[in-house]
Amino acid sequence: MTETPEKVAGVEVGERRISIPGFTEEGENLAAETNSAADHTHGGLGESKKVTSGAGSRANRHIGFDVSGFPEPTGREEEWRFTPLKKLAGVLSDIATDGAGTDQEPVDYQVSGAVEGVEISTLALGQSPRGAVLQPADRAAAVAYKNVDDALHIKVTEGTEVAEPIRVDITGKAAGVRANSHLVVEAEPNAKAVIVLEHRGSADYNGNVEVKIADGASVSVISLQRWNDDAVHVGQHDAEVGKDAKYKHVAVTLGGSIVRLNTNFRYAAEGARAEMYGLYFADAGQHIEHRTFVDHNSPRNSSDVLYKGALQGETARTVWVGDVLIRKEAEGTDSYEKNQNLVLTDGARADSVPNLEIETGLIDGAGHASSTGRFDDNHLFYLMSRGIPEDIARQLVVRGFMNEIIQKIEVSSIRESLAEDLERELRISGH
Repeated sequence: MTETPEKVAGVEVGERRISIPGFTEEGENLAAETNSAADHTHGGLGESKKVTSGAGSRANRHIGFDVSGFPEPTGREEEWRFTPLKKLAGVLSDIATDGAGTDQEPVDYQVSGAVEGVEISTLALGQSPRGAVLQPADRAAAVAYKNVDDALHIKVTEGTEVAEPIRVDITGKAAGVRANSHLVVEAEPNAKAVIVLEHRGSADYNGNVEVKIADGASVSVISLQRWNDDAVHVGQHDAEVGKDAKYKHVAVTLGGSIVRLNTNFRYAAEGARAEMYGLYFADAGQHIEHRTFVDHNSPRNSSDVLYKGALQGETARTVWVGDVLIRKEAEGTDSYEKNQNLVLTDGARADSVPNLEIETGLIDGAGHASSTGRFDDNHLFYLMSRGIPEDIARQLVVRGFMNEIIQKIEVSSIRESLAEDLERELRISGH
């Protein structure tokens, strides 16, 4: 006679459940440590060695709509210690968009692909669903939220399946000119759509994106940062994923002087699947920073995070900080995050910080990984031993490394254009 395994909140327990050393069923042993906001030092190469506090659990970080709740950062804060703050002074200042309300605004927005079942409108401050999902997690996001009178609102109505991508082209008109932006994407139950946000041109751009996904809906957001070399871009992208819904966020950053994206999602109910992918290529003088946060705040949901980057040239700099929080109530969670960086030349630097907090032992799985290095000599040897010249072999290795992310993009025209972009990047240093 086979015993039926005991279940708690629908998750198997007892001998058959996954066992994690140091955990009880409720996970208090680890939670007591991870939730503490103990003082600590950083002391990495070129980083501040001053003591900072309050950096503990992501659950304890400050969020809010009041700009005054986010003092001007100094660089000693956990959220800002990797970022070149002097170059971000323009977008962190609590000021309106230059030329707001006139035809002299520094950024042009064009929306295309709207069909039957897709509604395009604007939302004033306080008008639902604006602010229902996005909760500013740093000063930049709070400033952008406050200083946009009319947010662009894209709603996909219940049961609508949009065959072609809905595109939002965001084009900066001049370097050093300030622009605030806020976009709200709303997918009603069982709706299906792909949203493409393409950033080009030059501007000091501070942009928020919030995505509300109802039960059974499926939404992909593809954010392309193809700015000119003098552009500055900071942004927060938040999503809330409903019951049995699917969400994919893909961030591709190739252009811009400084790009810093803070991408987060949480769950409205159980049974949802959320994925977060990123691809970035930094050249000399570029600072590209991606921060991700997966908040497993309800049971039986899954997430997958994978970011890949390449760097070449003196002073090329990339940063990835990935946080996953599995709360006490999130039994049955399945989560994984990984970051990989390929350094192509001397003088480039990649920082990679994966963080995983688990407050319950009743999970299906959770893990994280990070790697940064140069070419795999075995791969090069294999290709060169078959008569492929070294420079071509290096290009093939880089293409193969990046291709995993490119294939996550549903839009074939974007996949093709990204392949061409990477070819141009590789030609810069002869790789």
